[in-house]
Amino acid sequence: MSVKKNILVINGPNMNMLGVRQPEIYGRTTYEDLKDMISQEADRLGVEVSFFQSNHEGALVDAIQQAYFDKADGIIINPAAYTHTSVALLDAVKAVGIPTVEVHVSDPDSREEFRHVSYIRAACVGTIRGHGLEGYLEALRLLAEL
Repeated sequence: MSVKKNILVINGPNMNMLGVRQPEIYGRTTYEDLKDMISQEADRLGVEVSFFQSNHEGALVDAIQQAYFDKADGIIINPAAYTHTSVALLDAVKAVGIPTVEVHVSDPDSREEFRHVSYIRAACVGTIRGHGLEGYLEALRLLAEL
């Protein structure tokens, strides 16, 4: 019997406000709906999935580091606003060496200029942006195949 892959899904600031926050950009699907959608796809793919969300940079770093000790096989991360500001998240992903996929619901390159920079991207095996919540499922499939 093979061991299921274990994927951690990390969401940064304000992602807990999906469905309320700027629905013209992020839609009306809630964070809980997103978790359910990802869990259903994980079941279909035969992988285990767990979730972590925080509005605090240090807590996100701690979650990435804990993924190493928990022997996670992959990380899906939407660092949200920290994408454009956090060298700490970049360093954490580099430190743990776990295959990580960066996901963005919208396409940051089509938004304000400051959103065009992603610090974490340099440590990721892939980036999915502008595919809506479906981007999380694409990331999950990518990591399940690695």
